[in-house]
Amino acid sequence: QVQLVESGGDSVQTGGSLRLSCVVSGTTESGYCMGWFRQAPGKELEKVAIMGSSGVTFEYAASARGRFTISQDKAKNTVYLEMSRLKPEDTAMYYCSATSCPFNACAAAYCDTRLPSASRGQGTQVTVAE
Repeated sequence: QVQLVESGGDSVQTGGSLRLSCVVSGTTESGYCMGWFRQAPGKELEKVAIMGSSGVTFEYAASARGRFTISQDKAKNTVYLEMSRLKPEDTAMYYCSATSCPFNACAAAYCDTRLPSASRGQGTQVTVAE
């Protein structure tokens, strides 16, 4: 059972930056799709960024493209979400998600179909003030 623990959320001003971290444990030898999702009050869960199991393919929400970057440090079992030029509409609870890849490698586009229903952590709150 994969366990995910997010951290790094904070309150920042518009235009600020944050780096969210997600420590992953309980993984096996198989590759994993990794992703970040967010949910604002009264709104549905939405994709922010997804990384394929090999760490070389990515999918970003249109709202995140060019401002956010997903990355990983395998030695630290940690996935990051670097966020810059933050806007008030980025205010949400951010969740890390992971699911095992059933093939030798899974592209981000495939991971995009699996991650919405995969395990998520408890979340970390990001608040962007006007």
